[in-house]
Amino acid sequence: MTGTLLFSAMSLVLAESSPGEKYRVDPVTNQQYKDECGACHFAYQPGLLPTNSWRKVMDNLAEHFGDNAELSEVLRQDLLEYLENNSADNSNAYLSLKVMRSLPRTGTITKISKIGFIAREHDGISRRMVASESPGLSNCNDCHQLAEEGSYNESEIRIPEHNRRHD
Repeated sequence: MTGTLLFSAMSLVLAESSPGEKYRVDPVTNQQYKDECGACHFAYQPGLLPTNSWRKVMDNLAEHFGDNAELSEVLRQDLLEYLENNSADNSNAYLSLKVMRSLPRTGTITKISKIGFIAREHDGISRRMVASESPGLSNCNDCHQLAEEGSYNESEIRIPEHNRRHD
């Protein structure tokens, strides 16, 4: 009963989202997070992963997708608190709700590009189209012109390789 009620409430929120809010997620508001994480890669909005995923990412910074991204324990805890408080399961943003609805029932996903909804949205994009400017699909702002502001609307997409002239 509780699961059905939650799904119904989420569906209502999704259905009532205005076009301006569609494909939006709350932007990053923590400057320390922007500085630390954004120094090496796109500073992903916390609302793109659920709490358990952020915990797993932050608990394994020594092996952060092939790099050592260790932080002082105080800073790690501060950033984790920010990520948890603003994670997909703690947000009413349209994309956060879509992320939560597309998670598998088991396991913890730590790569945003592996979230079901996000992976499906990128199915039609070949690796060749993005490989020249970014490693796969990891730099959202390479194509999503307003990604830093939390906007992932299709009208704001520019795929770098696709928009180049081939002489």
